[in-house]
Amino acid sequence: MKYIDEYRDEKIARTLLQQIAGRLTREWVVMEVCGGQTHTIVKYGIDRMLPEGVRVVHGPGCPVCVTPLEKIDQAIAIAQLRDVIFCSFGDMMRVPGSETDLHRVKAGGGDVRVVYSPLDALTLARENPAKRVVFFAVGFETTAPANAFAAWQARQEGMQNFFMLVSHVRVPPALSAVLTAPDNRVQGFLAAGHVCAVMGTREYEPLAEQYHVPIVPTGFEPLDLLEGIDRVVRQLEAGEARVENQYTRVVTPDGNRAAQERIFSVFEICDQTWRGIGEIPASGFRLKNDFAAHDAAAAFDIAAIAPSESSRCMSGDILQGRKTPADCPAFGNECTPGNPLGATMVSSEGACAAFYHFGRHEKPASETPREG
Repeated sequence: MKYIDEYRDEKIARTLLQQIAGRLTREWVVMEVCGGQTHTIVKYGIDRMLPEGVRVVHGPGCPVCVTPLEKIDQAIAIAQLRDVIFCSFGDMMRVPGSETDLHRVKAGGGDVRVVYSPLDALTLARENPAKRVVFFAVGFETTAPANAFAAWQARQEGMQNFFMLVSHVRVPPALSAVLTAPDNRVQGFLAAGHVCAVMGTREYEPLAEQYHVPIVPTGFEPLDLLEGIDRVVRQLEAGEARVENQYTRVVTPDGNRAAQERIFSVFEICDQTWRGIGEIPASGFRLKNDFAAHDAAAAFDIAAIAPSESSRCMSGDILQGRKTPADCPAFGNECTPGNPLGATMVSSEGACAAFYHFGRHEKPASETPREG
């Protein structure tokens, strides 16, 4: 198919792999920070095709995976209330809380609905004035504009029964957290192309300069990622550290100014807890005081919930690139998509889900015992 097949051309892929191999004089560790990129890398085996001197590790690029457990528990508590219609994107339904998940709440009689846009939740609020409608506003900067518009529209209409449980996260502070970790081994980044389409590339320039690390905003097709890795390796080998935009067909330095204006008219930057990682300063968005009437965290008595994480889940190490899903003893046996221990196995963008879906939990045929 035109415009897709051209980014999956085998000959060009082999050329890029040869270029990467030809540049190497030492080993390098590159982190991608996007669940969509993770799935492409695992699906096409890019991590296995790269020369031994380049290792790609998976970072905290799945917004569902890093939504704090406390926020999941709050969502579950709200969804169990009889006068509430709780709205969420589908990928949040099976994310495990301390004791249960939204899918089980729905099965038990809770009015939990999967929506495809925050505007769907607004429509439900208009149609059900006797109910409190709560939308679970989760995601990186990519989903923030639409969620901000929903809150803005609710205020414009004077809606008193529409609320948002907000758990938005920002990418640049997460990169800082990775780079300042005592055991950091990441030397270059593939930045998420869709996030940069909204926010632009300029906010990554101070990071590249401060930490002397190449950052390459990259698309989601195999050739996008191979070219992005090639650009990172080229900079590393040359001792350079700058932002270099691979995804020029979508991303610009300034991003989408209209989307940014809507975000910052509704949200303000705040400290944010990331599941499996901890609190990262200035890494989240919360509703401004002007929109407090639509803030579920203030409207519902949910502050006293004490979360309890599974001790068998290694998602924190996986999200920080310290481990791969295959390093986890529970991966593929105790922890599966049907019985997940952590969010990285549930989300469509989670690293564990990608490894499982594309057969990384299965033994090669040479390791399978023969019959007889």
